[in-house]
Amino acid sequence: MNNHEIDYKIFGEELQYVEIELDPQETVIAEPGSFMMMTEGIDMQTMFGDGSNQGGLMGKLFTAGKRLLTGESLFMTSYTNNSQQKRQISFAAPFTGKIIPLDLSQYQGKIICQKDSFLCAAKGVSIGIEFQRKLGTGLFGGEGFIMQKLEGDGMCFVHSGGYVAEKTLQAGEILKIDTGCIVAFTSGVDYDIQFIGGIKNTIFGGEGLFYAVLKGPGKVWIQSLPISRLAGRILQYGTTTKREEGSLLGGIGNLLDGN
Repeated sequence: MNNHEIDYKIFGEELQYVEIELDPQETVIAEPGSFMMMTEGIDMQTMFGDGSNQGGLMGKLFTAGKRLLTGESLFMTSYTNNSQQKRQISFAAPFTGKIIPLDLSQYQGKIICQKDSFLCAAKGVSIGIEFQRKLGTGLFGGEGFIMQKLEGDGMCFVHSGGYVAEKTLQAGEILKIDTGCIVAFTSGVDYDIQFIGGIKNTIFGGEGLFYAVLKGPGKVWIQSLPISRLAGRILQYGTTTKREEGSLLGGIGNLLDGN
């Protein structure tokens, strides 16, 4: 194995964090801002690039550029156990949902996931980019032309919003999903988009114009509450005045306006 082997335990239900146990000289890499707590003996270091084992200035510039394209920081943070005993470090997701552990050695060394979903991983895992080859998928697929690509043979952790459903697709089996609900899928899954169709569906359906179409074989992880959907609902309630506020109608006002 090229990656560090790490042990872990996930705590919580809807507001989860992952505790990783590091043997002496083991290292875990994480996105800036995901750190929660750690025991004494672990040293933190900020790294330029994606944390993979690519050496040299050009290799670091290349991996940093890939991260910039996915909207991430140019830097990552590594945590190394420099003591002579096992130590623990914990990372938390930035919003309510589930943390998904993925052993890349069980998925042909590659997982494709949505941008911003990566949380942390064993040192040696490469966090790169996956270009969507089809023009329609890139323009209308919800994630644009670029998604994150996790490569290696070690453990990595991604986070999602709400509940996570795992689906195993057989060869040729098709699953239609809201574009924002995709968390990750294995490299054998074909990703495309499909127009919903119908004038009434398009104008009044409220579900967007396209489905994400995933075709097996492979495994898919689906989230019930995309952060974009949650943010949109918060924005909706934060920028409008509810009828019961200062109104004699109280809750009846919500019935009249459909809320």
